[in-house]
Amino acid sequence: MRRLVRTEGLTAEQEEILAVVRQFVEKKIIPVATELEHADEYPTEIVEGLKELGIFGLMIPEEYGGLGESLLTYALVVEEIARGWMSVSGVINTHFIVAHMIKQHGTDEQKRKYLPRMSTGEVRGAFSMSEPGLGSDVSAITTKATKSGDGYEITGQKMWLTNGGSSTLVAVLCKTDEGSDSVYKNMTTFLVEKESGFGETAQGVTIPGKIEKMGYKGIDTTEMILDRHRTSVDQILGGVPGLGFYQMMDGVEVGRVNVGARAVGIANRAFELGIQYAQQRETFGKPIAQHQAILFRIAEMATKVETAHAMVVRAARLKDAGERMDVEAGMAKMVASEYCNEVVQDSFRIHGGYGYSKEYEIERLYREAAFMLIGEGTSDIQKMIIGRSLLKDYRI
Repeated sequence: MRRLVRTEGLTAEQEEILAVVRQFVEKKIIPVATELEHADEYPTEIVEGLKELGIFGLMIPEEYGGLGESLLTYALVVEEIARGWMSVSGVINTHFIVAHMIKQHGTDEQKRKYLPRMSTGEVRGAFSMSEPGLGSDVSAITTKATKSGDGYEITGQKMWLTNGGSSTLVAVLCKTDEGSDSVYKNMTTFLVEKESGFGETAQGVTIPGKIEKMGYKGIDTTEMILDRHRTSVDQILGGVPGLGFYQMMDGVEVGRVNVGARAVGIANRAFELGIQYAQQRETFGKPIAQHQAILFRIAEMATKVETAHAMVVRAARLKDAGERMDVEAGMAKMVASEYCNEVVQDSFRIHGGYGYSKEYEIERLYREAAFMLIGEGTSDIQKMIIGRSLLKDYRI
């Protein structure tokens, strides 16, 4: 019986989408996830299957060929996919951040040009804000777009591009000279087109290769080097320079809900594996689940999964309602990622020595959970966002 991570108030269409995705995860992802992850192999067949299901167009409006679903639906789909293999959810995350930014901030021409092909997965999006020395200080970006003739030239180095190799459209945050006293109003988002693959993928655009990582394998995480990449004014997101920081932060809010949902998916799978193993493994003449120490651990794990799920759902629903949700997104991301790490560790301990073996799925989850702590901003960054916003709301 599936008792955890159930969501009240879903439509029949939402329930149907989730049922289809859940079946896909059970049949097409879970059986091959560990093998592909250990081989660091891109999940081509899985991605093609997601295209056929229409997942790449899940949140893109119907007028552009998508399914027109809500952020809540997307978050719940991500929970299901991450339960199977977190890396697969990463394939669609940055794609949807870019699609969301174009939908919310793009010109009519940009929407017509990109969204129909993004809905089918023909155009794959990547999101590029980080730089080698940047960390969480977005104001310190050095990648610069300089006016040249009737267009711009972009020069700089970007870091941690998820889908950096497989993408064909990258939303890139750059410094521009808008004459503002605020550094945040001197940033512009450019839509950079490129070919998929590695090496020089467009004029002045180089993707050196995959970054080797502890976890989050299978997916291509890369750098991007821009050397006087020439682009036109038409490729400025929204057509107006100086709005890049605010556009990116809108995308990051969607990303934080996504990472929270991914963390819930991982935690839910770790709970399932832990409670199953606890009923199969015997010590002192009885299953270890009957020992109070393990029983308490199971209860705590389940409660943390439920808490994280509820907070992700609340943040997604607020965004869908058009309300401000920077605090709620930060809370959901922080709690979900921290609880995910704790639940995975508890499941790992339930598995004992076998949890350290690559033959057991929990070993992969243990490495994946670590990424949740840093993806889309660390818990410390979330605390700063939450605390500063609450001080404004509760000012005396």
